Amino acid sequence: MTEITNYITNDFKAIDSQDSIAVVQEFFDELTFSHFPVIEEEIYIGSIASDDIETFDSSKKIIDYRYSLEGFFARNTMIWLDVLEVFAKNNSNLVPVLDEKNKYVGYYEIGDIMKFFHETPFLKEPGGLIVVKKRTLDYSMGEITQIVENNNGKILGLFVSETDSENTQVTIKISLGVINEIIQSFRRYNYEIISEHFEDNYINTLKERSDYLDKYLNI
Repeated sequence: MTEITNYITNDFKAIDSQDSIAVVQEFFDELTFSHFPVIEEEIYIGSIASDDIETFDSSKKIIDYRYSLEGFFARNTMIWLDVLEVFAKNNSNLVPVLDEKNKYVGYYEIGDIMKFFHETPFLKEPGGLIVVKKRTLDYSMGEITQIVENNNGKILGLFVSETDSENTQVTIKISLGVINEIIQSFRRYNYEIISEHFEDNYINTLKERSDYLDKYLNI
């Protein structure tokens, strides 16, 4: 499968902090980005929102509105689920990407990430879903993997789908193994089964959400 970092693009160069508001307003008029990264001497300093730029004085520079920049970004080491979360939390169809030294390397577009999402084994491959919950201090990814594999199950993917100071909920997609036996093993290890009878509904919900994001691209 293609690495998510292959979707990092530089089709349009980042906005410079010294660019005029007028030039950037024209840029947003021609494109459909909700945000776009701003750099100052090659350093990423935040993203400007298209909704904001419309209200700014066209005779000024981007740096004059530095207070309005939004500082969200993704690392080039992030997995696709974490990147998708950055998009969702910031209501954006574009996310700047920085390396481990905070150097700006390009940006992700939501359309490309959704293509990647649809091709992941988590959605594409047939299998069953189990959602389990345990006290945050007690659960272990290693233990979860061991429970599945000890019952001849193969994991297509798993992620923390909900967490707080008390409990953590983990979603697991399994391609092989007897689901009922795996469920009983989780119970023996004091995991609460959230989705024992709702695997199909849960994966449909994921697909519905991805379809919603696809529709968002066309707005």
